[in-house]
Amino acid sequence: MDLSIIITVLGFLTVVTNIVTEVLKKITYSFIPTEILTVIVSQFLTVFSYVLYCKYSAIDVTWYNNISAVVVGFLVSYGAMFGFDKLKEAIEKINNKK
Repeated sequence: MDLSIIITVLGFLTVVTNIVTEVLKKITYSFIPTEILTVIVSQFLTVFSYVLYCKYSAIDVTWYNNISAVVVGFLVSYGAMFGFDKLKEAIEKINNKK
């Protein structure tokens, strides 16, 4: 698999995690912290995407690839938690300059 495809998939998973977390945050704000919700959503989306890719490509689902998918899920959650905040700060700075 090409590195550009991997980076694209990670970016897509991060954006989808941000969107789903923002929607679910309104519902679960009183009893689940946002950071934990982000980790749960990113883990679910990443592992689900990995399993779908394996089924589509006829690749065997192995234990070490499952662990890799969980590690990638943590990377996606990190990007979703801190990348969104940095993007929001940058947009606010741009809007304040106008």
